[in-house]
Amino acid sequence: MEHNLSAYLKPGKKAHLVGIGGVSMSPLAEVLSGAGMEVTGTDVQESRTVDRLRSLGISVNIGHHPELVRETDCVIRTAAVHDDDPEIAAARAAHIPVFERAQAWGVLMRGYHNALCVSGTHGKTTTTSMCTHIFMAAQADPTVMIGGTLPLLGAGHRVGKGDTIILESCEYRDSFLSFFPTVAVILNIEADHLDYFKDLNHVERSFRAFAELVPDRGMVVANGEDSNTMEALSGLDRPLLTFGERTGDVTAGNLVWNQGLPAFDVLVKGEKYARLSLKVPGEHNVKNALAAAAAAYVLGLPGKWVEEGLGSFRGAGRRLEHKGEFRGAQVYDDYAHHPGELRALLTAVRELGYERVICAFQPHTYSRTKSLFQDFAQVLTLPDVTILTDIYAARETDDLGVSARQLAQAVPGAEYCPALPDVTARLKELARPGDLILTVGAGDIYTAGEALFREE
Repeated sequence: MEHNLSAYLKPGKKAHLVGIGGVSMSPLAEVLSGAGMEVTGTDVQESRTVDRLRSLGISVNIGHHPELVRETDCVIRTAAVHDDDPEIAAARAAHIPVFERAQAWGVLMRGYHNALCVSGTHGKTTTTSMCTHIFMAAQADPTVMIGGTLPLLGAGHRVGKGDTIILESCEYRDSFLSFFPTVAVILNIEADHLDYFKDLNHVERSFRAFAELVPDRGMVVANGEDSNTMEALSGLDRPLLTFGERTGDVTAGNLVWNQGLPAFDVLVKGEKYARLSLKVPGEHNVKNALAAAAAAYVLGLPGKWVEEGLGSFRGAGRRLEHKGEFRGAQVYDDYAHHPGELRALLTAVRELGYERVICAFQPHTYSRTKSLFQDFAQVLTLPDVTILTDIYAARETDDLGVSARQLAQAVPGAEYCPALPDVTARLKELARPGDLILTVGAGDIYTAGEALFREE
């Protein structure tokens, strides 16, 4: 399929993008347009992203427009757009080829000498953002695609002219298997996306296939302290560099903590490569930083750029993002939506010295909530106050017999607020000086926290 698509991604060709406003579709549109292609697209609603694309001369229509498809050479769709979409059906009927977004990124990354692809069940956005900070500090002019907003870029992407492309690489529906990494980072592997993968073993096989995409001149950078990752990579015949807080090729030396923030030496096979003082809390960010530093080391960057890049990193959008102060309480938002991510987040904020941690959590998808129900119930005992609101369906329908009310009943002392305005009202009642209020989840729970400031 890849060689087929490469014939269409050339100057003068026309591409129509369905779901063009998405986090990895909009940068794709920019890259293709910048390469001399004529790009059009559709999306379900107006947004700042759509406005930006139009300002660049890219035609974007809202809603379904099957008639637009007949004017194009190929159609590229986001993973959320299925075969029953009117534009996809029109393309098929007109024998116009339809490709996946990940396939297009795969073709594009072959044009770069270095393709740094960051994968893992959690930490992808943060670590991809850390890599971006490092390469920007080194003035390497990278092209970047992140599944979230990075304040440094003012967006989730960047189109550069350097020889490096940095991409957040998602395992959902095996999409990262369309990529061509020269450096493949694997942060961790857990059972997730069980609406697609059958079980943990299936997830591990997918990551193994991702690692096997790396050429002999490349490198797999993997978490040596994560047993699932090491099991997945057992016997791998690709160059491998492991990282870990205490064990591996790249480790943290002289680690000290100051008010929840870590400072440490990055040691490569025992030799000091850089000294980092992070502005983001938590043990999980030590590992994320080690992964980013290891990737920079592999790609030949001096340690000073790692120090400078990570010294200015204060997190990506929706990754422990400070939203403001309400009645003396500090309000933060985080995208965590898997028990492992929740545990890392809640453990990290425990060290920040707040009197109470109040967590309003919105489960994300029925399948994830059902398959990991006991894990969620256990980790949600960590906050001082836990509020649960209804499951964010995303791409699913409610036919699995699981609910946020049931999850709240499984967590001692947890409260159930069905709708987001109910969450906001309860947070208003609870807030007091010394509190850390967290809105957590991959859906629209952040609006419940933002509403506090509108109503004050």
